[in-house]
Amino acid sequence: MNCFAPVNLYCERTDAAFWSEPLNAFSNISFVIASAILCVKWRAGMARDVPTLALIGVVALIGVGSFLFHTLATEGAELLDVVPIAVFVFGYVLLALRRVVHASLSTSLGAATAVTAVAATLEWFFPLVLNGSAGYLPALAALLAIGVTERATPILAAAGVFALALVFRSIDFVVCDLVPIGTHFLWHILTALTLYIALRAIMSKGEHPS
Repeated sequence: MNCFAPVNLYCERTDAAFWSEPLNAFSNISFVIASAILCVKWRAGMARDVPTLALIGVVALIGVGSFLFHTLATEGAELLDVVPIAVFVFGYVLLALRRVVHASLSTSLGAATAVTAVAATLEWFFPLVLNGSAGYLPALAALLAIGVTERATPILAAAGVFALALVFRSIDFVVCDLVPIGTHFLWHILTALTLYIALRAIMSKGEHPS
């Protein structure tokens, strides 16, 4: 990997300029806002546990990493985008299985590792499928599985919003002729909403004993 190699994956980018993706860059404020609101909710809650706070912090890091990727637009900056997302997926699946499904620690760790590994595999081997969205399908499947299994309406709602977000991510290049600004910025906004809903769902469950 060449850390300084340019990356042009989105409809909005027309050149290598720092601000060539203004909507894609600034829409990442959604993650910071979601993280800030969640932090306020966490401070006001009864179970102020470290794992949840850590995931709230990762939500903000997702926004920062994505902002850097959509401004610097290099292979090195892309790592700043994908690593926090992978960390969140692993951490959320682990915590949701513990608190919502009440699975054992070993089962939760195994499932979280599997979801993250499958996502990375799809991203690596099928980078062009659904305009690069294939790697997010395991996370969507995990949300749906947890939501359906436990009849957890908020998690199902998060899955629904995330599915819509994936649609906008997938059609970004397809609609370039009709919508020159693309639709990727809507992916950011709806994904931030997904993370907010999903985290609120497990925050309401409190701390699960080890």
